[in-house]
Amino acid sequence: MMPEILPPLSRRRKGGRPKGDPAAVRAMTIGVRVSPSEYAVLKDKAAQMGVTPAQWLRQAALARRLPSPPVPAINRSVYAELARLSANFNQLAWHANRGESVHVDADLLRRLGLEVCQLRLALIGAGGQP
Repeated sequence: MMPEILPPLSRRRKGGRPKGDPAAVRAMTIGVRVSPSEYAVLKDKAAQMGVTPAQWLRQAALARRLPSPPVPAINRSVYAELARLSANFNQLAWHANRGESVHVDADLLRRLGLEVCQLRLALIGAGGQP
């Protein structure tokens, strides 16, 4: 009787589940501290969806659109100046539409034209002074 010869170890098949896409592996963690009452709410919400709290947080965070960032102070001041110029222009147009005689200061029109031009450029990201 001959002894059974086993194939070399390198030729043996590995058992278990095949490896997935390495790019899809979740290797990073983010620690978030919550109070006991917050944790209870998270657990309830996750249970309603049939997932773990971590899965619920991941889905909620990645699916939501973040609120707009606060408007910088310089943008608020430029916006206020543009609003003042627009209000003046609107008053002039209102009086002109009623058939009243309207005197328009050339400097006001130049400033308004410049502001509108700069605003357009800033809105499309082509320069301009926000």
